[in-house]
Amino acid sequence: MKQNFTDTALLILRVGFAGMMLTHGIPKINKLFESPIKFADPIGVGEPLSLILTLIGEVVAPILILVGFKTKLAAIPGIVTMFVAAFVVHGSDAIDVKEKAILYLIAFIAIFFAGAGKYSIDGYKK
Repeated sequence: MKQNFTDTALLILRVGFAGMMLTHGIPKINKLFESPIKFADPIGVGEPLSLILTLIGEVVAPILILVGFKTKLAAIPGIVTMFVAAFVVHGSDAIDVKEKAILYLIAFIAIFFAGAGKYSIDGYKK
């Protein structure tokens, strides 16, 4: 008997990486309530907008990925955020500094291509 664990693997990938990304994003929520907002502006859109875009990529999108809702679409902000983190914010840093962002980037790209699997809201069939 051959068993296919692809959906289980997708569940582990989604929950693991999205859950861990929340540990980076949730602490940044408090920065929204600082006056003035102090946050890095690596792409030149202003500190408040940079913070909002980062929160979308590190909080909103991971929550959607975690539950498997609009997973492929939700992976895009994570991909963009981790690309900017790895290659703009940490662009001149050594690989050991940017490694975490690259690992998240790879995971979100895999989630984008593979989707959520059947153990998700996207995979629920009535």
